[in-house]
Amino acid sequence: MPVGPGPRPTPGPAPRYRGRFAPSPTGPLHQGSLVTALASWLDARAHGGVWIVRMEDLDEPRCVPGAAEDILAALSRLGLHSDEPVVRQSRRHAYYEQALASLTARGLVYPCGCTRREIADSLVRVHARHRTLAYPGTCRQGLHGKTARAWRLRVPDGDAARIRFEDRWMGTQIQDLSTEVGDFVLKRADGQWAYQLAVVVDDQAQGMTDIVRGADLLDSTARQIYLQACLDAPTPRYLHVPLVLADDGEKLSKQNGAAPLVLDTPAAALVALKNAAAHLGLPASLGTLSHGDDFLAAATQAWRVRYGR
Repeated sequence: MPVGPGPRPTPGPAPRYRGRFAPSPTGPLHQGSLVTALASWLDARAHGGVWIVRMEDLDEPRCVPGAAEDILAALSRLGLHSDEPVVRQSRRHAYYEQALASLTARGLVYPCGCTRREIADSLVRVHARHRTLAYPGTCRQGLHGKTARAWRLRVPDGDAARIRFEDRWMGTQIQDLSTEVGDFVLKRADGQWAYQLAVVVDDQAQGMTDIVRGADLLDSTARQIYLQACLDAPTPRYLHVPLVLADDGEKLSKQNGAAPLVLDTPAAALVALKNAAAHLGLPASLGTLSHGDDFLAAATQAWRVRYGR
């Protein structure tokens, strides 16, 4: 019989704040990703903590050569420096393999032979309608002659599937994994590690206490909290900041042509920081500051007052 997550460890003294900014190097830094970078940096500084940059470069076909270096150079020009050496996920495959093996040994993972089309057809047959395409559990009891394509984590049923957490910006969140997500992929059909597994393994390894990121990842949080429990990892606090939207109302991203930040002068870098701070709801008085260091110090204090809980 599959087993669930083990008991969570008894909480001890609160560890020192550790946060991170984890961009994917699929292109240069743009205003949307700067908002997340600044929010995570300010939250770490406001709590007297550590801020780390991690390159989430697992999806190799989408990664652009030189983009990681461009992002780091842009952050440096903005005055946002990682407090520890930058970690690259592309060098951590062995750790993800170890986590998958541990979960498999506990009966929590199974191979799946379904294609996306087969999953969609199954959902149509049961008239399923979910914001997230929920997996119907077709391969839970075996492949039935199919070839294994991906590896999925079993999620519980009933009350155990309802994951509740407090987001520091968005408030109380509840997601039912069994009806809204289903058993989710940890290793994809193309052999790539899924975001959900890699981010949980790395957050645990780096001792992250707080995750500050964009609201587009809010829907992933319940899955990560459940996976943390399965791996006996602590659950950090979460804060999801509002997205910067493009003119068409979609998330500003490299995929929809977001313009790279132009940071060729200190004045241009300061303007970019001020725009990001305004999006985060920080006081308009920050706009009067004329030096980057003064701006970051004042913005940290403003963040501490508004979001420092």
